[in-house]
Amino acid sequence: MPGRGKGHGRGKGQGHGRNCKCCTLREVSSGKKVKIRCHHAKGAVRQRLLDLGFVPQTDIEVIRRAPLGDPIECRVANYKVALRKSEACLIEVEQY
Repeated sequence: MPGRGKGHGRGKGQGHGRNCKCCTLREVSSGKKVKIRCHHAKGAVRQRLLDLGFVPQTDIEVIRRAPLGDPIECRVANYKVALRKSEACLIEVEQY
C-alpha cells in the first residue's frame, strides 16, 4: 500500500496523551513504580494475570530482575509475584 511504510504506527510513549510515559512492564527498571494501563494477553495467560492482580489501574513496583532479566519480581498490592519476560511484555504500563 503506497504511503504506508515503516513508522506509521505508534511508537513508545506516543499516542496516549502529551505527558504519557507508556511502555511495557518488561521495559521498566528495577525500583520503579508504574500503573497498569491495559493487557495485550489473551486466553489463559490473560486470566492468570488478572487472577494474580495485574488488573488495569493497579499500581505495581518492579523489585528486581534475575541476572539474565528473566523472571521479573514485582510487588502487586501486598505480595510479590515473579513474571516471565514474555508475560511482562504483554502488560502496558504508565510510569509516574
